[in-house]
Amino acid sequence: MYVRLHSVNISRNADIIVTHIVACLMQSLCFCVYAACGCPLYWKAPMFYGAGGERTGFVSVHSFIATWRKLLHSCHDDASRFIYLLAKPGCNYLEQEDFIPLLQDIVDTHPGLTFLKDAPEFHSRYITTVIQRIYYIVNRSWTGRITMMELRRSNFLQTLALLEEEDDINQITDYFSYEHFYVIYCKFWELDTDHDLYIDPKDLARYNDHASSNRIIERLFSGAVTRGNAVQREGRMSYAEFVWFLISEEDKKNHTSIEYWFRCMDADGDGVLSMFELEYFYEEQCERMERMGIEPLPFQDLLCQMLDLVKPESPGKITLGDLKRCRMAHIFFDTFFNLEKYLDHEQRDPFAVQKVSVYMFNVKYTCSANISYSISDAGGAF
Repeated sequence: MYVRLHSVNISRNADIIVTHIVACLMQSLCFCVYAACGCPLYWKAPMFYGAGGERTGFVSVHSFIATWRKLLHSCHDDASRFIYLLAKPGCNYLEQEDFIPLLQDIVDTHPGLTFLKDAPEFHSRYITTVIQRIYYIVNRSWTGRITMMELRRSNFLQTLALLEEEDDINQITDYFSYEHFYVIYCKFWELDTDHDLYIDPKDLARYNDHASSNRIIERLFSGAVTRGNAVQREGRMSYAEFVWFLISEEDKKNHTSIEYWFRCMDADGDGVLSMFELEYFYEEQCERMERMGIEPLPFQDLLCQMLDLVKPESPGKITLGDLKRCRMAHIFFDTFFNLEKYLDHEQRDPFAVQKVSVYMFNVKYTCSANISYSISDAGGAF
């Protein structure tokens, strides 16, 4: 009996070893096929589905090569090929869900994310974060649909190609860094006390120790910064929406952030910030300063400062173009709705040469000071 069981165990172990060897050989074969075709490695999941793999569960070399040849014949640059592979039939643009197979494959196969195999609950959160970062940078039209032109103008495909060369995914700071995801998600988790993946205005008010004014938070929950056909749930902000908020709050110099906060301050939606709108937001700043024992600058004096800062083309009206041109939009916005940063700016010369800050690395989060990226620690935290 012992010998028989022992033989069975040997047989089972042999099967496991053979299966592993076959898997390795198939992976090597796939890599060779992709390399021979000149196909970027992390296009493999879209190519697999495009060649019929979703229906059959496998793709022959002949089917793969036929699909790749058709792609080369029909599309004449990487942007058009990428959209052809990922988009729904008949669509010439990409929606957020179109990225999921591509990103799930990166989670499953990139050497820098192997530790996530033991934490499948983190897959969807990481993927959501990456998708939001892609749309934040690439989807300049705010439509929720990435066009071929937007893809060509962005660095996304070049960054995607870097994943093949770099095993440490945290070195790919645009879009894919796991460290960046972890910092963002930690902050959201702190605010989301009931852990239903939604926060309300009171939750968001606690961000950075109540730095943002109540009036700007009201605008954030008004639907002012929704994209495309998206509808914001009344009184609730999703994790995906929070990613946009955090990036915009921590870097008010980039164009998407300037558009984000301009939409919030443009209460009547006429495309212009009027003196009435500026006074409305500044009123709360004054009230908060008075409670702190700080004498606020009268609005008329503050207004003169801001007009000198922005130098609008039309007197008495500040447009989105004015704020993008002036290169001082971060100081302008902080003046009207972030008291901590406004007071910090007041102690320095706003016209001095601005220190270049690298997005996301100067975020002052308690959780980022001593982050352990082991899954056992992350599992315990969440």
